[in-house]
Amino acid sequence: MSGAGGFNRRSFLAMGGGLAALAVAGCGSNTGREEAGGGGSEGGKPALAQWYHQYGEPGTQQAVERYAKEYADAAVTVQWSPGDYDKKVASALLTDSGPDVFEYGNGPSIDMIKGGQVVDLTDLLGDAKSDFTPSLIERMSYQGKLYAIPQVTDMQLLVYRKSLLQQAGVEPPTTVDELLAAAKKLTTDKVKGLFVGNDGGVGILGGPALWSAGVDYLTKDNQFGFDDPAAVESLRKLRELFTSKSLLLGAPTDWSDPSAFTQGLTAMQFTGLWTFPQLQKAFPDDFGVLPWPKLNASTGAPSVTVGAYGAAVSTKAKDVEAAKKFVQWLWVDQTDKQLDWAQTYGFHIPARKSLAERADKLKSGPAADAVKFVNEVGHAQNPLLWTPKSGTAYSDALNRIIKNGTDPATEIKAVKAVVDAELQRIAG
Repeated sequence: MSGAGGFNRRSFLAMGGGLAALAVAGCGSNTGREEAGGGGSEGGKPALAQWYHQYGEPGTQQAVERYAKEYADAAVTVQWSPGDYDKKVASALLTDSGPDVFEYGNGPSIDMIKGGQVVDLTDLLGDAKSDFTPSLIERMSYQGKLYAIPQVTDMQLLVYRKSLLQQAGVEPPTTVDELLAAAKKLTTDKVKGLFVGNDGGVGILGGPALWSAGVDYLTKDNQFGFDDPAAVESLRKLRELFTSKSLLLGAPTDWSDPSAFTQGLTAMQFTGLWTFPQLQKAFPDDFGVLPWPKLNASTGAPSVTVGAYGAAVSTKAKDVEAAKKFVQWLWVDQTDKQLDWAQTYGFHIPARKSLAERADKLKSGPAADAVKFVNEVGHAQNPLLWTPKSGTAYSDALNRIIKNGTDPATEIKAVKAVVDAELQRIAG
């Protein structure tokens, strides 16, 4: 679900390179608590303030307000927050007038968790834990404790025109070299082979390039993860793609919009699941989907980037147990509401595998393939301990590698120095 304000689902999913801005800034005086009786009680019931960022799809605000109204055990007031939602939340959590329950992109930040600002929600899932997308549960957990309940799943993947590939005698690529060769062969005077954003992939290919090489941002024991020859080779391939003359650059809209693809400017595009309604309207039976391919036949694995907003509870909530109970009711127990939230106001995958199987829109064709990719090769867009400072260092390095041709090995060493310092800070 995309937002209408400065921060939205598309923009947070664009943070594959880690460009999240989580700096603390002043928030508005409207906290939501005042309308909810100061976060205490209302009519004998606990009063809870619940915060959402401003979604763009029609009906989203009315839906969450309806969910809140239907909850019998507390008086829940919804605050719909336009503008820089992340900064508002980060600031409000430091005060006594912030939300009781709030959503956050990929779950609370490591600084929120380490700072004791969010409540451990591990006990809320019960037997449903195995039903949630594993990569999302892992992303929202720290040291074995879960700090957010995934609300809905969004993803990035490759889309391609079946007819154009067939006409060019090109098979859907399974390695990066095959992708490069396909992009070149598909490029004509009027159509480019591939579109990965007007920045050449800087904003969205940071994660896929690592997973393609069989490495990750961080190792399982939270050490720097890609000081590796395979990563060097994978990042070098992004530069090769950028200079191949087969990449669409300067498109009228960026990667999160399907217009370049639907208008025939490119034969393949890296984009998001939310574009499927437009793709199906333009090419009902003429588009397919793929994960980002593995580096080569013997190295790495295919991948798709997965992100989700998660529902969290503030430790400053006036009634923590009431807030937890509400989160459990809405995002664990109310499966029909979860399915409604994922499918009625846009095109998204429910955060639970059993609900994805019930979603009619996801049962066949490219959408069914997308669900399969999420469960089999999905990666959270970046790890919990991958901080904004680490993300900025990596994104800056990607920009220099892709656009200027700087040496990937040298750039990786520089990124490692920043990330190592950030990991030390977190551990301190």
